[in-house]
Amino acid sequence: MWIAISGSWRVTNAEVESDVRRVVQEIIQKGDGIVTGGALNVDSFALDEALKHDLGARQIRVFLPTTLKIYADHYRKRAREGVITEQQAEDLINQLFELKNINPRALIENMENTEVNKESYFQRNSEVVRNSNELIVFQVNNSAGAQDAVDKAKEMNVPVKIFSYTIDNLKTRET
Repeated sequence: MWIAISGSWRVTNAEVESDVRRVVQEIIQKGDGIVTGGALNVDSFALDEALKHDLGARQIRVFLPTTLKIYADHYRKRAREGVITEQQAEDLINQLFELKNINPRALIENMENTEVNKESYFQRNSEVVRNSNELIVFQVNNSAGAQDAVDKAKEMNVPVKIFSYTIDNLKTRET
C-alpha cells in the first residue's frame, strides 16, 4: 500500500514533527510506502524519516510540481524574498537531490509545468492522492493546501485521516 503524507508547510511545531515521524516510521516498518509532495515541513519531515528506515528509497515516492531544477530555483527565490530562510531552501533542495541520487525513480518530476505556483502545487496534490491508497494529513490552522489534498482524496474515494493542529504563533517556521 502507498500512503500519502500531506500537510502544512508554513507553520509547524515539535508536536507536528513528532506525529509525522511516528506515522511515517510505522508505515515504512509495516512494509508500506509513502507518497508526498516534496515541500517544506510536513513533507520534508516525512521524507527524512522514511529515508532513515528505507535506505534504498524503494518505499518512497515524491511528486514535484515541476522539474527539480525549476523547483530548486523557486525555493532559492523564496529565500531571497524572505518568505523562507536560505537554510530551509538549501536543506530541502539537498534532501530532494539526495533522494534522486539514492533512487531516481522515487522522485517524480513534472516535466510540463514551467513555474511553481498555486495551480502547479494543487496539480501536484492531485498526483500525490491519485498515486496512493490512503491520505494522512497533518493540517495546521486549516491550511488551504492541506485542505485541497483532503478534498481531492474525498473526490477520488481515497480514505483520509486528518491530524488537526492550531498554532497561535504564526511566525513559527522551524521546530
